[in-house]
Amino acid sequence: MGSSRRNAAGDTRPFGIELIDEEGVRQMEVTKYYEHGPHRRWPYMIGAAVLAGIIAFAVYEGVAASPDAAAVAENESATVEPIGKTGLNRLVLTPSAIKRLDVKTAPVHNIEVKGKQRKVVPYGAVFYDADGHTWVYTSPKPRTFVRASITIDSIDGSGAILSAGPAAGTRVATVGVQELFGSETEYSG
Repeated sequence: MGSSRRNAAGDTRPFGIELIDEEGVRQMEVTKYYEHGPHRRWPYMIGAAVLAGIIAFAVYEGVAASPDAAAVAENESATVEPIGKTGLNRLVLTPSAIKRLDVKTAPVHNIEVKGKQRKVVPYGAVFYDADGHTWVYTSPKPRTFVRASITIDSIDGSGAILSAGPAAGTRVATVGVQELFGSETEYSG
């Protein structure tokens, strides 16, 4: 590989800078790490990192496969109940799922638009499915959500003005809507 070089002080540190004076010209030379065989630490550092990764993976697998973890996952789930032959489902979340998803609700309001009473929902409550249909998740009781079809007349700032949808006063999910849809489709299969 090469012989080790000593600097003016007589030490052989890797990556040392040596000043060499040849015929009155000062030059700097950087000693190379690989020239110092006894100081090769990188293979040990890589080995330690790989070993730490293996240990972390083993601990994770042990915790994930434990009966306690399965009980926690079961407790944090949702149940999906079909509503007759409507093609809609009732999604009931556990208290821990509500907290984890941070679901928030707000009531549908009536406002007057061009002399007509119209329902308005926060635009954050509106959900578009893959076919372009518009929906909101109503909350008929705590932790329970039912998808309801809406027809949007117009968007005004942060509100969606509806020509068809849930009655005024109905609570709709405004935060966590995408997560509710994911939970509904995941558990309804």
